[in-house]
Amino acid sequence: MTKMDEGIRAAARQLLEESKVSAVIGYELADKGRVRPVVIERTEDVDRLIWNEDCNLNLVNYLHQRKMPAGKDQPIPKTALVIRPCDVRAVNLLISEQQIKRENLKIIGIQCAGTRINKKARITCSFCQERIPVDYDVLIESDKPIEIPTESDGFADIQEMEHWTAEERLAYWTEEFDRCIRCYACRQACPGCYCFECVAEQVDSHWTSIAMKVPEKMFFHVMRAYHLAGRCVLCGACEAACPMNIPLSKLNRKVARDILESFGYKTGDDPKHAPLLACFDPNERLHI
Repeated sequence: MTKMDEGIRAAARQLLEESKVSAVIGYELADKGRVRPVVIERTEDVDRLIWNEDCNLNLVNYLHQRKMPAGKDQPIPKTALVIRPCDVRAVNLLISEQQIKRENLKIIGIQCAGTRINKKARITCSFCQERIPVDYDVLIESDKPIEIPTESDGFADIQEMEHWTAEERLAYWTEEFDRCIRCYACRQACPGCYCFECVAEQVDSHWTSIAMKVPEKMFFHVMRAYHLAGRCVLCGACEAACPMNIPLSKLNRKVARDILESFGYKTGDDPKHAPLLACFDPNERLHI
């Protein structure tokens, strides 16, 4: 057991004992050393909570199952989350979009040294400069040294891709999206994808098709990237969930970079700030 495990368990135990929350959502060890999300509702179970570099999903997604009362005349359940800095930005996004309320949450924030997918460091973590959450109730300090890349390296891979020709970029993404099996794991793992009915699965949709050909698969991913423009927190949960190892974070980071450069906007800074594309300023001018 690490010091981070101890800190997480102590915070979770206190919150449950004082009835400040009815559940703590975090990670536990599963078979063969794997990790998986877990919902802890009893103090005697808090010792199941752990943290390591394989904790790579965005647990904020589970709040969509707990943002409504369990029954008539019952309050919205209060929940604690064990989450990274990028995940906390997703909390702020959902607050700004009036999906959840901060008073119903307790954030056990992680000072993040980075996570990995399939034993390899995530691309998003390799470029991340934010290691402490913008908001938290309890902060769990990292027990590993943290290396923060320089600002100039933040989008180095995107800048490299922008030097490719249009034909080279098309060939690259065609090959990547050809592997897509349209399982929608990327959508299901994303806290920003909470539409009751996704247009991608409408049989009579005027926008896209449920076909498995490359153009339809490419359209789905590009459409989703635009749907998340100004809303993606670059947590990489979509890429972590993809069974085909498609580098979805590159597509999202390209859009995020353009938004940052054009508007100086980073998703999730403050829950009082509306999502970028939900705002309109008649005096706004783009410098293109």
